[in-house]
Amino acid sequence: MNLFNKIIYVFLSFLFFISCSEKSGEKKNKKDDILSGEITVLVDETLMPIVEEQKEVFESSYYNAKINLLAKPEIQSINELIKGEAAMIILSRELNEEEKKSFEQRSITPRIYQFAYDAVALVANVNRDSTIKTETILDLMRGKSVDGTKLIIDNPNSSLVRYFREVGKIDKIANNFIEVKGEANSILNEVADGSSNIGLISYNQYLSLERHFTKKDKIRILSVLNDTLQSPTYVKPTQASLSTGEYPLRREVKVLNYQPNLGLGMGFSAFLTGDRGQRIVLKSGLLPAKMPGREIIIRDNIN
Repeated sequence: MNLFNKIIYVFLSFLFFISCSEKSGEKKNKKDDILSGEITVLVDETLMPIVEEQKEVFESSYYNAKINLLAKPEIQSINELIKGEAAMIILSRELNEEEKKSFEQRSITPRIYQFAYDAVALVANVNRDSTIKTETILDLMRGKSVDGTKLIIDNPNSSLVRYFREVGKIDKIANNFIEVKGEANSILNEVADGSSNIGLISYNQYLSLERHFTKKDKIRILSVLNDTLQSPTYVKPTQASLSTGEYPLRREVKVLNYQPNLGLGMGFSAFLTGDRGQRIVLKSGLLPAKMPGREIIIRDNIN
């Protein structure tokens, strides 16, 4: 190899080294930056509509950020989190003591933020009575007959079923009067076609599907008895009833960030709980964890 070829070889090797270093640096910065990079977020599927809206606005604002949402039933989502399939999850509760053990053993402390209030919604055919008691749902889950009624659910492992199991202290639901449909849209269709059925979905799912549901004139949300009030009354889920706490089946929506560093998870969490994220929650029909501020412009002269 002559001197000229040696110089060319050294020069090309140097360029290759610099190029690799830059790519490595870009990858590292992309991973560590709170507003760029890529992250997988596990989502309780009953909360997916509001999280999808947040993702779309976040990614349109931060072009170098990529949020991959993975929707699964609550129990499956938590199992995926524990296995390390993702480091961030959005649920209607925090992990229990048993679920926390894996992270405690690795000295990982989560950053937990609440960003919305959702509700468990009970949907029925318009020909059915518009009111219901929580005990009716608990009886159906215990296997007790209630006027030929069937309870239509998405998944036995869903957060909605878990909610009632905790309320009624039910170890295992009976399947006598339970029908599994898998998807919220299928639940609404089943309710629209059967006057004796009650559908169990999240209020978030209902608000998202109701806009385009072709049979919405055949369904309605039931008012649930709140017997803890001074004057017991039946209440529907609305932003107002969630705000006052009058609707008895209210639940919190939380983001649990188990990322060990200040990566994209921190940026997305900040967006969810910040003013823009809270406005998205408000516009969706849910209740924000913190009511976004209002800007009032005062002019001296009115044209």
